[in-house]
Amino acid sequence: MKRLFAKLAAILAFGLCLNAAPALASSATEAALAADPVAEKRLTKLSEELRCLVCQNQNIADSNAELAQDLRREIRGMIKEGKSDKEIIDFMVARYGDFVLYRPPVQGNTLLLWLGPVALLIFGLAALIAYQRRRAERVAAEDKPLSADEAGRAEALLKELDNK
Repeated sequence: MKRLFAKLAAILAFGLCLNAAPALASSATEAALAADPVAEKRLTKLSEELRCLVCQNQNIADSNAELAQDLRREIRGMIKEGKSDKEIIDFMVARYGDFVLYRPPVQGNTLLLWLGPVALLIFGLAALIAYQRRRAERVAAEDKPLSADEAGRAEALLKELDNK
């Protein structure tokens, strides 16, 4: 029984070592890059340009999601391999699509994204101007002096109220 337990313990320890090896190698790569301020600056710049696919309104530099951490590790590895910023961005776009970019390129399928806010602003200004004109016309119509007939009727109503 002791032998069986010892074998199971050895297999478990071996498995844990196998799981820890990539993490140790990754942390060694991260430590080496952290020591290089130029590489860290590149990592930060690239991380700020890429959107976290889990959070969607954060870049991967600000996100603590596991996917964002994995993407930062992937970028660190690519920087260590000597890839350029363009190659790294192209790799991420090829893998995740234009959605991964915080500033997607102007293309046919992203025109609404780029022109939508401008169109909404123009529509809002046009609606505001139309509303102001209609309101000004209504106010001007209400400010006209009463005709003699209307003044007479108003006077008669006031006298009626005074008599009551």
